[in-house]
Amino acid sequence: MPPPSCLPPVLTPSSLDFLRCSLLDWYTISGRDLPWRHTRDPYAIWISEIMLQQTQVKTVIPYYDRWLRQFPTIEALAAADQQQVLKAWQGLGYYARARHLHQAAQLIVQTHGGQFPDTLEAVLKLPGIGRTTAGGILSAAYNQPVPILDGNVKRVLSRVMALPVPPSKAMKHLWQASSELLDRQHPRDFNQALMDLGATLCTPSNPACLLCPWRTACRAFDLNMQNDLPVSERRAPLPHKQIGVAVIWNQQGQILIDRRRPDGLLGGLWEFPGGKIEPNETVEACIRREIQEELGIEVEVGDRLITIDHTYSHFHVTLNVHHCRHVQGEPQPIECAEVRWVTVDELDQFPFPKANVQIITALQTANCPH
Repeated sequence: MPPPSCLPPVLTPSSLDFLRCSLLDWYTISGRDLPWRHTRDPYAIWISEIMLQQTQVKTVIPYYDRWLRQFPTIEALAAADQQQVLKAWQGLGYYARARHLHQAAQLIVQTHGGQFPDTLEAVLKLPGIGRTTAGGILSAAYNQPVPILDGNVKRVLSRVMALPVPPSKAMKHLWQASSELLDRQHPRDFNQALMDLGATLCTPSNPACLLCPWRTACRAFDLNMQNDLPVSERRAPLPHKQIGVAVIWNQQGQILIDRRRPDGLLGGLWEFPGGKIEPNETVEACIRREIQEELGIEVEVGDRLITIDHTYSHFHVTLNVHHCRHVQGEPQPIECAEVRWVTVDELDQFPFPKANVQIITALQTANCPH
């Protein structure tokens, strides 16, 4: 990271009043009408903040509404079974968010009497809540002057200051800017407005600068660099894994599924068993080996059911899914938390990762071999 002298001034005192007033005026007219903005319930706002991490607003809204119907209070969420929680989250991805919500709700019931805490120190101790999420909740629910720095805000501030380095190389600088800029008389509306500005006008590509209330104070606009900022992060190409996946049938027409261990990627979710195809290994050989290692049974690998390409945050996968017949052995949860034989009709009762849902759809529409 360049020395502080190489970074632009955070914000000049003369510009702060203009930036605050112009943004709040714009927000009064152009702010989005979102369901969590109609409540001051910290629980509901907390749910929205967690769902909005890594997920677009239009995707979140139906999940948010359903969630609050199913778990209307912190106590209701704390009392739920983790499988219910994961099923309600199914399709939103990044499932650690759901597990952390569940754990945090239980902690709030145990240590805060079921009331969401109202101090930054206490909120930051809850699982799954970092500085930006805490600021979003405390400002929106309690109108506390706590700054935020989500992806939208990083982009807006990087352009306003014409930041010459990637945001990740100037986090202290950006936090200082967000804190200095925050309107301490209207922190709730200001933080929401700042996020809206990034989401609707100061977008990653082709920002709508001519509609922006900050264009006259924006160094990127002045330099005609708005499409070049923020400076891109250098990222290594995502690795690609080939996976062999088994849909294992028994003589009763049931399918074997397993539940992943609670922690780690997709923890607690159910899946069709399988694993990574080793170099020079066929799909069929991989499936036989993985099923023996993970479940302690022998299978006969049959026809291909479906091939699925899917991208996670840090890698791509191709799932090579085959029908299999259970030959011998009693399934054991050697590499997982639980195994279960179920019918095709029962599969919808369990929380599955998004890619596995495509397998279920294929099973429901295919002529199954049993």
